[in-house]
Amino acid sequence: MISAEVINMTAKEHGYFPKSFLWRGRRHAVKAVEQCWTVSRRDWLRRVERHCFRVRTNEATFVVYHDLARNTWYLERAMK
Repeated sequence: MISAEVINMTAKEHGYFPKSFLWRGRRHAVKAVEQCWTVSRRDWLRRVERHCFRVRTNEATFVVYHDLARNTWYLERAMK
């Protein structure tokens, strides 16, 4: 995967942790959140803050993140 793709986060647990999402027309149910971290930095235009998660589904493991400034979820990486 070259760049992050916008995804639709369809459910969250406790309003924060990914529970299920739509990617390329397919629903993925999260079985486990394996890791979470926050990226916070300033670039030349704005402050960048993201909540990142490595999640496991029945199909694969994914790295997804929530861009807080844009209130948009992205899929950064899919691993088998």
